Amino acid sequence: MTTGPDLSAPRREGFDAAYDQVRGDSDIQFSASFAKPPEPPPEWWGDVTRWLGEVLEPVVRVLAAAWPVLSKLLLVALVIGVAALAWVILAPYIADWRERRAAAVPDWVPDQAVARQLLEEADALAAQGRFDEAAHLLLYRSIEDIAAKRPELLRPSTTAREIGAFEALSARASSAFGIIAGHVEASFFARRPLDRSAWDSSREAYRAFALDGG
Repeated sequence: MTTGPDLSAPRREGFDAAYDQVRGDSDIQFSASFAKPPEPPPEWWGDVTRWLGEVLEPVVRVLAAAWPVLSKLLLVALVIGVAALAWVILAPYIADWRERRAAAVPDWVPDQAVARQLLEEADALAAQGRFDEAAHLLLYRSIEDIAAKRPELLRPSTTAREIGAFEALSARASSAFGIIAGHVEASFFARRPLDRSAWDSSREAYRAFALDGG
């Protein structure tokens, strides 16, 4: 901070004296002072920038030429990323909804009167030694019953083995269905006629499931 002219110094009369006194004060700046211009960068820095320009110029040209295609690829990648993120966020809610929906749908259990009638018909075939037909009747009628009560489970191409593995069926239903289907498939595809033991196994699996509480 400047202190101004020394008012205690001897004073000359008039304007000239006052002017000379102010000009003689070293604390007052009368000429402009400019900052020192920056020093030019070293020569090696110029060489580096020129080299980068030469290297990057072809890359920039290629990117500019490929931008119409590249922009579409970036858009596709963005859509896939958003979809993946949405799936990660929504997957737990979807799984929970499926579990609640499956729990709300009743399990397949044959009507007991229908089950008894079916066993009577199958026993009549077995009494004649027609064990293959008896086991096949249990399987065929069971598939018909599932189709009537749980039509959403079946497709025209669904196999008996696939039905036995349905998660929508209870463990007891899957076990019974798997035993019967196994015997029928062995008879049909392997051409091995069922004996009394195989028939008894199929019959007991169906009876235990259908008539002992499902």
